Amino acid sequence: MLMYILLIGLCLTADQITKVLAVRFLAPITTVPIIPRVFHLTYIENTGAAFSIFAGKSVFLILFTSVLIAFLIWLLYRLPKTKAYLSLNTAFCLVIGGALGNLVDRIHYGYVVDFFDFRLIGFAIFNVADCFVVIGCIFIIVKVIQNSLNAPD
Repeated sequence: MLMYILLIGLCLTADQITKVLAVRFLAPITTVPIIPRVFHLTYIENTGAAFSIFAGKSVFLILFTSVLIAFLIWLLYRLPKTKAYLSLNTAFCLVIGGALGNLVDRIHYGYVVDFFDFRLIGFAIFNVADCFVVIGCIFIIVKVIQNSLNAPD
């Protein structure tokens, strides 16, 4: 279990360090083109969730995220800590770590700091925590599909 706690802490730390850097260096200049018109680092303060849904609903988002994190921690605790469940446990850790990163922002700032800006595809600006959540969710979905395909009839 210690390995999973450390992974959650690593995700949270990586997210918070990148956000501190974004606040310190990006906020004053707003955007830095890394690959012009393709990928920029752009500082924004997102008061909503993904794609700015629930903008301005910080109390709701804090409560919802807290309940979700508690549920995921409970699931992580209940899952066997065997090799067969390693990828699923790891995926839950990524989601928990990412959700915690954005929760810390909401509580501390009242908004989430976002800065990855893929302009070529016009995608929403996001952050490291969002990457962990998405990657973790993809792993969970893949694992669920694999298990359903391998389940006896």
